[in-house]
Amino acid sequence: MSLLWGVPYLFIKEAVDSFAPAAVVAGRTLGGAALLLPLAVHRGALRPALARWRWVLAFGAIEMAGPFMLLSHAEQTLPSGLTGLLVATVPLFSALVGLARGDRGVLRAARMGGLLIGFAGVALIVWSSGGDGRVDAVSIAEVLLVAVLYAIAPFIVAGGLRDVPPLGSISLSLAAVGVVYLPIALITQQGAPTTRSIAALVALAVICTAIAFVVFFALIAEAGPSRATLFTYVNPVVALGLGIVVLDEPMTAGLLLGFPVILAGCWLAAGGRRQPAVEAAVEAEAAVVPVEGSDPDVEVGRVGT
Repeated sequence: MSLLWGVPYLFIKEAVDSFAPAAVVAGRTLGGAALLLPLAVHRGALRPALARWRWVLAFGAIEMAGPFMLLSHAEQTLPSGLTGLLVATVPLFSALVGLARGDRGVLRAARMGGLLIGFAGVALIVWSSGGDGRVDAVSIAEVLLVAVLYAIAPFIVAGGLRDVPPLGSISLSLAAVGVVYLPIALITQQGAPTTRSIAALVALAVICTAIAFVVFFALIAEAGPSRATLFTYVNPVVALGLGIVVLDEPMTAGLLLGFPVILAGCWLAAGGRRQPAVEAAVEAEAAVVPVEGSDPDVEVGRVGT
């Protein structure tokens, strides 16, 4: 996930060079849906998703419709690497969401300390990158809102969609978001896009949307909704590296100092060691509150089975 969702910031930056933000959202979601919908129908995954259509639409709105548009708009002014770093605040918001839902494991000193250390590393990097005054405050706020939405989405999967095949939920969500944004894209798009932007949009649809969401659901099933977002501590390394190498974005002392701080925070937030199976199972169970109409005996690890 760190690789699959560390790369999109580069592709988004390239895509918005000649695509309108709404066109980027419509292109990546409709492209992803075109790849996954036939497979979902073939595997019989679409019918269970349609039965939970309210949860599917909620997931699409919180994980795709809002974040994709906000990121595309923000990257018209923000460097791709800095955008990736701001999204690294997701685990902090995820911990707060998990705590509100009854996950007391978040209050452990090591995990909470790790989250705070990781956030301090992100703050250091953002401060050093924004010291020249060119960073737009509205764009930063947009990306931080993306982090909040990304923190909420895994709990929707683990709650309302935990017994729905992931392929059905993902493909239906992508299709719904794409249909909503298509007319907006047609209205706002001006001029013909460049070949480079088209290639970036295709990569967004195939690699960073269709493939990435399948892996994301598998990660939630394996690690639970709280820890599933910890990859966002590592993907800024990918985003920054690509921004520096491909887009010639600056490398500062703050970046060099912040990298190890973020990685240390990630390790501590995950527990600093491999947890015993029983302890991990208790935390996973505490992180999910049964929703109306769901089977309280279904485990988080049964997502999509």
